[in-house]
Amino acid sequence: MIHPTTTRVLTADLAAHLERRVTVCGWVHALRLMSAMQFVVVRDHSGSVQLTRRRDGGPLEALLDSLTPESAVRITGRVVAAPQVKLGGLEIVPETVEVLGRAEVSLPIDDRTGPERRADWRFLDVRRRAAAGLVFAVQTTFEQGLRAYAAAQGCTEMHTPKLMGTASESGAEVFEVGYFGRSAYLAQSPQFYKQMAVAAGIDRVFEIGPVFRAEPSYTSRHMTEFTGLDVELSWIDDVEEVMAFEERMLAHAIAAVVEVHGERIREVFGVEPVVPQLPFPRMTMAEAQQVLRAGGWDPEGVKEDLDPEGERRLAAHVRAEHGHEFVFVTHYPAAIRPFYHKRPEGRLDLTLSFDLLWQGLEVTTGAQREHRSEVLLAQATEKGMSTEPMREYLDVFRYGCPPHGGFGAGLARLLMVLLGLESIREAVFLFRGPHRLTP
Repeated sequence: MIHPTTTRVLTADLAAHLERRVTVCGWVHALRLMSAMQFVVVRDHSGSVQLTRRRDGGPLEALLDSLTPESAVRITGRVVAAPQVKLGGLEIVPETVEVLGRAEVSLPIDDRTGPERRADWRFLDVRRRAAAGLVFAVQTTFEQGLRAYAAAQGCTEMHTPKLMGTASESGAEVFEVGYFGRSAYLAQSPQFYKQMAVAAGIDRVFEIGPVFRAEPSYTSRHMTEFTGLDVELSWIDDVEEVMAFEERMLAHAIAAVVEVHGERIREVFGVEPVVPQLPFPRMTMAEAQQVLRAGGWDPEGVKEDLDPEGERRLAAHVRAEHGHEFVFVTHYPAAIRPFYHKRPEGRLDLTLSFDLLWQGLEVTTGAQREHRSEVLLAQATEKGMSTEPMREYLDVFRYGCPPHGGFGAGLARLLMVLLGLESIREAVFLFRGPHRLTP
């Protein structure tokens, strides 16, 4: 006896409905219209199923013959066992087919289309490729893991302004926009507002939100607009507390991804997502430079920082020495860090700051902040900065700001490493770069 199922069933769940009538919704993926048989593969976000029908000259035969690839359809039919079918050993014998949205005959992209053209038709690209759709399922779980950890640690989620009256950070590489007859700037970071929040007595804050960087960078890891993860913790004793918070937060979120999507990630991306061991290795910048230069790294013009090649070499060293994919590089020189990074006692040439490298890619920058008003002002003056545009920022520290520190990371860059993607473009729905503002 066939029992009707009136609600939609995903193709991934069809095995639980063997010999039942089901309704499946999806897109026409492939058509094989033979002289005696009609085969149609229908795809939804969870997988694919084959429809099989013997020709009988009826209206359903004519409808199947008229289908076009990527048309949106609703099919009702019986799920039957078909061991010869590669798509799960099941197929549907259709009873009714509704064309909900007919696709034009000639698609603008196919499997041979290059990345720029695919980006023009991103909605079709994501729909047609299982890997593209899986990225956003993983992103959802990853963000949930980050938020769950932050909440469990007593953090308050903030939503800070993205329009600012003065440029955030250093003032360079910002987007200027018209604002009622004057200029405003798109926020490079919620840094100012995070620090204002801890000064307001909100002990621990985090935000997952948009960040804008007017960087003319054309690499596989840069974007002009991205989603940032930012955290700020008050009443800390040292920067180690910030690093410990981040490594536990990332480990928690990665564990959630492995639990929910681990098998699918291995199947689609061919990578093994690994929950990292705690704590992550730590290495000062001086130590990193010593290790790299001993190994022959000597890039022209790089004296105090790491270039991408240096980051990759350091990751290989840490992997060989510690068997770990992560490493914190700490104590960056004050000359290459922002004025608001705190400096250790007796070493004013260094900062209590860090970058986190994951598989040789920088994914995080963080630091303990300088919370003492007079020291912060002196460090800004030392760097030759005009303090007038920063007056509101500096006011935050004049009336009793607690010791604090935090970090910022790009969500897409984290996903890029986690899933082994070649370009950050594959880790976002719609990429924004110096030459792309559409779709």
